[in-house]
Amino acid sequence: MRRVTKRAAGTDHRTRVVVVRFLLIASLVAAGLKLVQVQGFKAEELAARALQQRAETISIPALRGAILDRNGAQLAFTVESKAIAYRPIAQRAEIEEFNAENPDEPLSFEQETADIARRMRELLGPSVDEAELLGELRSDRKFVYLVDNAEPGPTRVLQQEFPQLIAENRSVREYPGGSLAANIVGYAHWSMDDPDTSKHNLHGRVGLESLRDNDLAGQRGSQLVETQEGSDVVIPFTEREPKPAVDGSDLELTIDSDLQFYLQQKTAEYTRRSGAASASAVVLDVKTGEVYALANDKTFDPSTREGRDPKLMGNPAVTTPFEPGSVNKIVTAMAAIEYGVTTPDAVQSVPGSIKVADRTIRDAWAHGPLNMSTTGVFAKSSNVGTLMLADQVGPDRFADMLTRLGIGERTGVGLPGESPGRVPARNQWSGSTFGNLPIGQGLSMTVLQMAGMYQAIANDGVRVPPRIISARIDPDGDRIAEPRPEPVRVVSPQTATTVREMLRAVVQKAPHQNSGTAPGAALTGYQISGKTGTAQQFDQMAGQYSDSKYWITFAGILPADSPRFVVGMVYDSPVYSSPEGNSAAPFFHDVASYLAQRYNIPLSATEAPIVPLIAP
Repeated sequence: MRRVTKRAAGTDHRTRVVVVRFLLIASLVAAGLKLVQVQGFKAEELAARALQQRAETISIPALRGAILDRNGAQLAFTVESKAIAYRPIAQRAEIEEFNAENPDEPLSFEQETADIARRMRELLGPSVDEAELLGELRSDRKFVYLVDNAEPGPTRVLQQEFPQLIAENRSVREYPGGSLAANIVGYAHWSMDDPDTSKHNLHGRVGLESLRDNDLAGQRGSQLVETQEGSDVVIPFTEREPKPAVDGSDLELTIDSDLQFYLQQKTAEYTRRSGAASASAVVLDVKTGEVYALANDKTFDPSTREGRDPKLMGNPAVTTPFEPGSVNKIVTAMAAIEYGVTTPDAVQSVPGSIKVADRTIRDAWAHGPLNMSTTGVFAKSSNVGTLMLADQVGPDRFADMLTRLGIGERTGVGLPGESPGRVPARNQWSGSTFGNLPIGQGLSMTVLQMAGMYQAIANDGVRVPPRIISARIDPDGDRIAEPRPEPVRVVSPQTATTVREMLRAVVQKAPHQNSGTAPGAALTGYQISGKTGTAQQFDQMAGQYSDSKYWITFAGILPADSPRFVVGMVYDSPVYSSPEGNSAAPFFHDVASYLAQRYNIPLSATEAPIVPLIAP
C-alpha cells in the first residue's frame, strides 16, 4: 500500500510541472501572437486612434477693453460670442460608415442636417435663415461657418444636442450709442486675416479702436490640452501649463456723451440749413484743453455692417484743413496789443482799400476813409485796418505768433490722421504773402487748431494743446493718466484779457454802424467774445480763388468775463446768399446756450459794455 501511494504522489507532481510549463508556453505564444497582431495587423488602426487624441495648445482670448466718456458711459465694449461651424464631408462619411456597420438602424444625413437647421433657427432667432443653413450643412465642403456671432447660452444647448457642431470663441464689439462719437471711437471687428489662428481676434479698423489697438486688445493666453477625434473637443481634466490671458485696458475719453450727441445733431442741422457741403465743430475746455465734443455733419454707425460706409469713417474735424478767413485776425490782434503797436481805443484812419505788393485788398463793404477804433477794426472785420496793424507788427513777429499758437503743427490731440495744416515757411514769403496771412488766406488749419487759438486768449495767454484721452484704466482697475501736453505761453495775461474784451464787440448790436459782425452769436445774460470768418476757397482747376465758394467760420468764448469753454465751427461751401449761409453765429449761439444750461454756468456779473467802433 505504501509503495502505491508514493508512485501516485510522484505522478501528480510531474503532471503539475507539465501543466505549468504548458501554461507558460501558451502565455508566451499568446503574447507573441498579440504583439504580432498589434505591430502588424492593427498598427494602422492604433496609429489612427493615437492621432485622434493628441496634445494641443489652445489660445485663451483676452477681453478687449471698453471705451468710456468722461462720466464713465460706455461708448464701446465687448461681449463673448461663438462661431458655429460644421464639417459636411466628414459628417456625411461618418454616417455612411455607421450605416454600413448598422444596416438595421441606419441614420439619415438629410434628416440630421434638417434637424440642425431647424433647431438653430429656433434657438438663435429670426436672424438665422433656415434655408441658407441647409445649403451650407449639405454642401460639398470640408469646413463651413454657419453662424458668426451666436450667444454662448444657445450655442451650448446646440452642442449638447448635436455634438458634431463645432463652436469657436469669438468676441463682438458693441456700440450702444450707434453713431455717437463714431468718428472718434471708430470700430473694431473680428479679424481672421492672419494665418496664425492664435492671432484671430477683435482688431480696430479706424479711429481710436485702430490707433490704440494694442492697449485695448490685451494679450491672449494659452493652455496645453488633449483633444479627441480630430476635433476641438477638449478631453476633461487634461488641461495643463496654463498661461492666463491679460485683458485689455479701458480708455477714458475727455468727451461728454450728451454734449457730443447734441453737437452732432446741431452740426448736421446747420449743414442742412446753410446748404453747406459739410461742417465740423469742436468744444474745448478753456483751462485743460480737453475736447468735450468733436463733431462732423456726416458720420457712420459701427453697430451694424450696413452702417459702416468707408466714405464716412474719416474725421474731417482733424484731418481736413481749410483757410480760416477773418477768424485768423486774432493773430494780428494779439501781436498788436502784445507789442504795444496800438490800444483798443486808438483810432485808425482806414481807407476803403490798401495795396500790398501787386495786390489790392478791400473790405467786405464799400466805404471811403473811416476813423475806426482798434476794437472796431476787428469787430467789423476790416481787412484794410487789419493789414495796416499787421504791417506795424511786422512779418517776423507775426510769423513768431503763428508758431506760438501752434499753427502749421499737429496738436497731438490723440486722434489718427491729424493734419498739421499749412503755413508757408518764413523764407518763402513773397511780397504779397503778408497781404494774405493776416486776413486768413494763404494758410490753412483744422477746426481744432482754430479753436486752440481762442483757447489761448481765454486761458490768460497760455495755450494748452488739446487732448481727447484722459486716462488708461488697466485690467486691475488702476487709472493711468495720459501724459499732459506742455502748455505754451503765447501772450501775457494782460494782452489776453484785452483781446478778449475787444472781441466782445463782435457780438454787440448798436446804432450808427457800431454793430459787430455777429450779433446773432450773443447769448442773453452772458458776455461772449468771438470772431467771424469768411474765406474764398481756392479753385484748383482754375488756379485762382473762387468767387462763389467760401469757408464760413466762427470761434467764440463762453463766458468772456470768466471763460469756461471755447467753441469753433466751420462750413464748407454754404449757400452764401441764404440767411444761414453767410454766418455761423447762430450755430454758436445754440451751442453756447446748451453749454450754459448743461454745466450750470453762472450768469456774467455785468453786461458787456457797448463800445464805439467808428468814430465821428
